[in-house]
Parts: sequence; C-alpha cells; structure tokens
Amino acid sequence: MKKFILYLSLIFTVFSATAQTDDAATTMQNPKKEEKIKALYVAYITQQLSLTADEAQKFWPVHSQYEAELKNVNVNNSNEIDRQQSVLNVKKKYQGNFIKILGSERSNNFYRQDAEFRKKLVERLKQMRQRKMENGNNGGGGRLQRGGRVKPQ
Repeated sequence: MKKFILYLSLIFTVFSATAQTDDAATTMQNPKKEEKIKALYVAYITQQLSLTADEAQKFWPVHSQYEAELKNVNVNNSNEIDRQQSVLNVKKKYQGNFIKILGSERSNNFYRQDAEFRKKLVERLKQMRQRKMENGNNGGGGRLQRGGRVKPQ
C-alpha cells in the first residue's frame, strides 16, 4: 500500500512540475513529458500487477505492440462506434497473449489498471489546466502564493 501511495504521489509531483508552463494538450505533445508519463505508467502497471522480472521481460514487448495497434485504431477511425469496436477487437486479440504471461486474473486486472491510470491522468491534466486558467486570470493584482492563493500587492 505504501508503494502505491508513493507511485501516486510521484505521478502528481511530475504533473505539478510540468503544469507550470504547459497546458494539457501541450503536455501530451512534448516528447520529454510523454517519456515521463510512460515511465510512470510502466512503474504503475508493474507495481499493480506485481510483475516479476521474467514476466516484465515478456509483458512489455507484447504491451508495446498492443499499444501501437490501439494508437493506430484511434487515428484511423472517425466514427465513434466503429472506433470503440476496433479498440475492443484489439483488446480481445491481445487478451490471450496477456493471459499466457500473467494468467487470467492478472490479465483482467491489467485492463482495469490501464483504464484507472488513464482516468487519473486525464483528471490530473484537467486540474492542471483549470489551475493555469485560474492563475492566468488573477488580473495581475497580486502575487500567487503557495496553495494557489493570491496575495494583494
């Protein structure tokens, strides 16, 4: 449990540091920030699934192929229902590979943890954008203090 909290705090720390100059859209287009997010994702999934070194060595190459196919699906489909079906098809295609490496229960858990990480990432990016908008619209009438409060000048 302590490791989980450590990983979450690490995620939030990285995003807080990157939020100071970029908005959410730019965050995902910056290669350095994408690398940080990827590293956090790998750490999070590895910890949540309790991957051994041997499992990780087998899992991550398959996951990279899986992720590449998902990106391709998201780019090539403009119809939302077709896109969702294509995503589901890719997940089903790779489910057998993940089961061979992780077993049925942990394979299922991977899909849950993957969705959970992405949900937390989106929430955090929204929070960062909101804070940036609030800080940018303080009218210049004060200095921003720790905690997001504005100190009048």
